[in-house]
Amino acid sequence: MVYKHLVAAGLGLAVVTGTGAAAFAVDLTITCRCVEGGVNSATAEWIKNSVIPGFEARMAEEGREISVSLTEFAGADEQLTQQLALDFSTGAGADISGFDGFLIPSFVDAGLLRSFEDLIGEPAISWEGWDHISEGIRSILSYDGGTYGIGLGTDVRMVFVRADLFEEAGLDAASWEPSSWDDLLEAARALKDAGVDAPLQLNAGVSMGEATTMQGYWMALLGTGEGVVDEEGRWIVESQGILDTLNLYKTIYVDEALGDDRAQLLADGRNRTFANFRDGRTAMLVEGDWFYRSVTAPGSEFALENRDEIMTWKKMPAREPGAGFRGQGHVSVSGGTGFVINPNTDSPQEAWEFLAFMMSQEQMTAFQDYQPGIRSRSDVPIPDSPFLNETSQALLPLTTARPNDADYNSVSMEIQRMTESVVSGELSPEEAMAQYKAAVTSIVGEENTVSLL
Repeated sequence: MVYKHLVAAGLGLAVVTGTGAAAFAVDLTITCRCVEGGVNSATAEWIKNSVIPGFEARMAEEGREISVSLTEFAGADEQLTQQLALDFSTGAGADISGFDGFLIPSFVDAGLLRSFEDLIGEPAISWEGWDHISEGIRSILSYDGGTYGIGLGTDVRMVFVRADLFEEAGLDAASWEPSSWDDLLEAARALKDAGVDAPLQLNAGVSMGEATTMQGYWMALLGTGEGVVDEEGRWIVESQGILDTLNLYKTIYVDEALGDDRAQLLADGRNRTFANFRDGRTAMLVEGDWFYRSVTAPGSEFALENRDEIMTWKKMPAREPGAGFRGQGHVSVSGGTGFVINPNTDSPQEAWEFLAFMMSQEQMTAFQDYQPGIRSRSDVPIPDSPFLNETSQALLPLTTARPNDADYNSVSMEIQRMTESVVSGELSPEEAMAQYKAAVTSIVGEENTVSLL
């Protein structure tokens, strides 16, 4: 780990291996938002039970003494981001860290990351894995010509549906295919009349962090035909699409009480929305495929009994047919997480070797046994999972991604504040958009913004 490039036996010298070769003993650490038996349990289990022992055994075969330990982080994504920013700025922290791709530009511009090309050099540049990772997936953890991490994979977003609650409301979830926001709202009203407390969940508010921006705001905004930036990369700060999106939030949470408004404002709100879905208080929830793969999986905190019998999914509809982004009738947005190397590590080459082993075909394929998913490597097949195969085939052609911009994280926080001010009833959609316009203009400069009204 950082500050722990150790020599053996306290002698200040090398270890003499059984082969007669000299090798320094190195301790590496890796951290991620993953806790065995808790959040992202499968990731923690994979790292502890497959990656680490496999790597240590391989190093031992080469006569090298390298040990690796996992530091499990149980806090929210935003808390881990704050911790990594502090660690990287002070020379502390684990050697390898889990990382969300959208943070790369802001960390790079702040001098808190070094590219693989700079930190590692040729071993990273010529790594065999790049031949099996598409440019699109690689770009998620790249910025301004440099590569800063390796992604685990990508995801897609959709509407998850409790088919059993639909049936109780006289609706057939199997044949229901929403083609507009009105279809979502009509179903929510019928479910409400049937006794479902908070039938529709569209993430909002500051507490949910990026989950508000991606699973909530983006999924609605794309349905208006807009993104957060225009084709020239300017931030859209005033538009009919923003107003339509905020009015959708107002309809759900303020005007008709079709969603759990308090869950959008509480510190543990996202977990409350998961519990609402599990406990039958919510019947439609807009989320990423991670919700199926991890949140509701057997053995998890929010596991849904008989999940595959009572839960299904639907494509997120545009405001009206054909009104969505790129003229689509349905929309999705994709992100990606992976792992980066601490720029202050005392053992950059060993850290790279571990990361490359972790992201090898062998280990990425092993990860599928712990948690099936859409992996970054094209030579790692999607397992025999009807859900993953159906959703990837249906939604990857419709998806888009967040802008690779250093200001994205700051703008995203303003999006969260904007939605919260509407859901709480503090501001009207027009007032909230005006505040958003002023805040984003202050962040990025007026020349980098555009009004579409």
